[in-house]
Amino acid sequence: MAVFAVTAGILFHTEFGLISATYLITMLAYNIWLKHMVIVDVMIISLGFVLRAMAGALVLDITISVWLYICTSLGALFLGFSKRLSELVRARENAHLQRRTLASYTPRLLEQIIAVLAAATLISYALYTFSSDSLPDNHAMMLTIPFVMYGIFRYLYLVKVRHLGEAPEQIALTDIPLIITFIAWLTSATAILILFG
Repeated sequence: MAVFAVTAGILFHTEFGLISATYLITMLAYNIWLKHMVIVDVMIISLGFVLRAMAGALVLDITISVWLYICTSLGALFLGFSKRLSELVRARENAHLQRRTLASYTPRLLEQIIAVLAAATLISYALYTFSSDSLPDNHAMMLTIPFVMYGIFRYLYLVKVRHLGEAPEQIALTDIPLIITFIAWLTSATAILILFG
C-alpha cells in the first residue's frame, strides 16, 4: 500500500511524490534503526513533521515562508524531547524497557535541550512575524507573539510540573488554557491577515 501511495503521489504531483517517498524511507529507517540512536530518534520525528508541512504546501499550491519550516522543525523537536523527558521521569529505572534510547538520556540533558528549543522556537516565530514576505508590511503579526510565548510556557509547565508530556496530542485536545490560547492565536492571526494582508 505504501508503494502504491508513493507511486500515486508521483503521478499526482512529482515533487509531492518525492516528498512522500522521502517520508516513507525515513520512517522505515526510523523503525528499523534510527529510533535506537540517541538524539537522532527525535530529530527524525521532527523531520517527519517538516516533510508533511512541505507536502501540504505543494498540494495546496501555496508558498510557505522558510521561517514556518524552521518553527515547525524546532516546535516538533521541543515536543519530541519533552515527550522523552516525561517518559524517562515516569518510567524511572525501567525506562530502558519502554524505549531503548531512554537508557542513554538523563533528565538534566533533556531539560537543557528543551530549554534551548523553547527559546529557539519562540525567537524563530518572532523573527517570522516581522521578516516574512508573506505577512503584512506593518508587522501586525507581532501581536500574536504573546500567544505563542504563553503556549510554550504552558506546555513547559505541563511537562515539568504536571508530568503530562508523554502524550502531546492528548494535551492539545484536553488542556483548556492551551486550547483557548490556540483559538486566540488563530483568531488574531486570521484577523490580521484579513485586515492587513
